[in-house]
Amino acid sequence: MSYYTQLCSQVLFPLHERLKGHSSVGLHTRLEESQWWSSDALQAHRAKRLRDFLVDVGERVPYYQNLFRQNHFDPYTVQSTSALRALPLLTKPEIRANVESLKAQGHSPLTRYNTGGSSGEPLVFYMGRERKSHDVAAKWRATRWWGVDIGDPELVVWGSPIELGAQDRLRRLRDGVLRSRLLAAFDMSIENLDGFVDTIASVKPKMLFGYPSSLALIAGRARRNGVRLNACGIKVVFVTAERLYDEQRQLMEDVFGCPVANGYGARDAGFIAHQCPMGSLHISAEDIVVETVRPDGQPASDGEVGEIVVTHMATADFPFVRYRTGDMGALSTSPCACGRSLPVLGSLQGRSTDFVVARDGTVIHGLALIYTLRDLPEIAQFQVRQESLDLTVVRVVSQAELAPASHARIVRDFRVRLGAAVEIRIEQVAAIAPEASGKFRYVMSQVDAFASQGGRAHYA
Repeated sequence: MSYYTQLCSQVLFPLHERLKGHSSVGLHTRLEESQWWSSDALQAHRAKRLRDFLVDVGERVPYYQNLFRQNHFDPYTVQSTSALRALPLLTKPEIRANVESLKAQGHSPLTRYNTGGSSGEPLVFYMGRERKSHDVAAKWRATRWWGVDIGDPELVVWGSPIELGAQDRLRRLRDGVLRSRLLAAFDMSIENLDGFVDTIASVKPKMLFGYPSSLALIAGRARRNGVRLNACGIKVVFVTAERLYDEQRQLMEDVFGCPVANGYGARDAGFIAHQCPMGSLHISAEDIVVETVRPDGQPASDGEVGEIVVTHMATADFPFVRYRTGDMGALSTSPCACGRSLPVLGSLQGRSTDFVVARDGTVIHGLALIYTLRDLPEIAQFQVRQESLDLTVVRVVSQAELAPASHARIVRDFRVRLGAAVEIRIEQVAAIAPEASGKFRYVMSQVDAFASQGGRAHYA
């Protein structure tokens, strides 16, 4: 670690957090210790923390005062995280309908946030200082797993309006001091991609952070231009916010000459899990309880894919208790070789809208359709949108007119998966823009995988 990095991580950043009223530095110190606790010690800590959180929520939050009373739920009796199953799931419509009653009495200053609506359901919610502090501390711990720290040179490829809109003088100064530089992911034009490649080559960052799709595009451009970035000294590429595909990981590792660390989180649900150098996605279990549930709301078995439901125990000012993320994954009971007792997210399969529903009700992951498109060399970019059980639209970007054989293959392969009578409409377009947040959506479905068949959906 350089002297400047030590100055940033041990002096300047702690001072910054203290001035903002955040407790992230002390929390980070405790998280560095608790990750090595025994499983029993960690579980006991989580049970007590959950009980204290629910007691606080039950006393100060009008929404949960009513909910606990209606469900005859006594938070003082909580002995384990499984006690959460006695409470109903929290949905985006529920939050939208009860914003004011979800604010705790005597809450700390709340900041208004919103999700980008990539699931088709934008959400406005609020975040207090405790939640911010815990998220910062959890992320800080995870970056140190890879030998990088606050103050190491970092390039961030990001496109959220919140991040880009906050680039005022004070934040620019802070990022400059901490050696973090933002590269806007809104426009991934050839000109900008070349600029990003040049910036990486000149800055020689210790870490890259951003969307896997954007970073993979940069890596692909560097490869096509013959620019060697694997000698820049990059230690790790952190990716989040989208599903990371195997070919993206391989491309980035080859071009950047370092491992790719997958992260899972959301602005609403928090910093949920991060990959350690041994390959496991460890859950930030001191702060967060992760459940996976079946379409009927019942708990999924270990290793069984279900919807990820999150309880963030640092959100008492605006609580998220059993919050439906819309993402799909499976929990694992297998310990990680790294020695950390933090539980593991065994698989992460993307948003529920990254799944499509066949005409007979079978829920299929979008990869079943994507592989056909990726196998056609003339297709440079694509997007699949399932409008209904009877219609799926495929948008493709190609330098030349799509060959009749390729057109026929797409229709044939999609119908094999979705149903022989389903209309497959192929639209050749000049470009496919990212969403307002800067993210790319490869597969979008307007069909509710759980509700379309009255909760009887099954997995292929």
